[in-house]
Amino acid sequence: MAKVDEIGPDLYRISIFVPEFQLQFNHFLVNDDEPLLFHAGFKGMFPAVKEAVATVIDPAKIRHIGFSHFESDECGALNHWLEVAPQAEPVCSFLGAVVSVNDFAIRPATGLADGDTFSTGKYRFRLCRTPHLPHGWDASVLFEETNKTLLCSDLFHQVGEVEALTQSDIIGRCEAALKAYQGGPLADYAPYSHYTGALFEKLAALKPERFAIMHGSSFEGDGETALRNLGGVFKKIFGSASE
Repeated sequence: MAKVDEIGPDLYRISIFVPEFQLQFNHFLVNDDEPLLFHAGFKGMFPAVKEAVATVIDPAKIRHIGFSHFESDECGALNHWLEVAPQAEPVCSFLGAVVSVNDFAIRPATGLADGDTFSTGKYRFRLCRTPHLPHGWDASVLFEETNKTLLCSDLFHQVGEVEALTQSDIIGRCEAALKAYQGGPLADYAPYSHYTGALFEKLAALKPERFAIMHGSSFEGDGETALRNLGGVFKKIFGSASE
């Protein structure tokens, strides 16, 4: 079952909890003149996510399908959505379009360079390239400039079945989850390079006021400070491992 919560103006979080992984998989719908779905999700989750979207809008009206990087929980069901929504186009980084999405998808993607923008009507989105943050050389995030919402994919990863939106600490939750992965198969959750810190600073400079987070609670509050604190967590956990 998918849970639907409105976590901001015209912004809906569609969440499916998988007990085996102790993870929520979250998809975000922006209800605007040209609706945006961020995270197409797994193919196996498509029926449940589609049913949840239908409680807000007709899924056929989706015009933009965005995601951070080429990974099953981000875009596994992309072609299912493109079949349901005949006017929809994938939106991703230019690199993602060239190396993966245009070969995989039944319609070509709009590949955006760093800083490129597009509008859904009331809202304008800016693509921010974040190579290898949290993972994938094609990685990017979308920043909605009107309400200052960062659609940030796997950043701020949390475990468990948690609330849809919080104003409380998510750094502690994220740090605990990433530390728990150390020593196991998920120890290499994120690489750490000479430009990881600069990417966190780049996102912090946007001064986001809301995070739409793939795994765990979304967040409302001082996003600038949260991103800088998360940068410190990544350096401590993944930077020390790379030294």
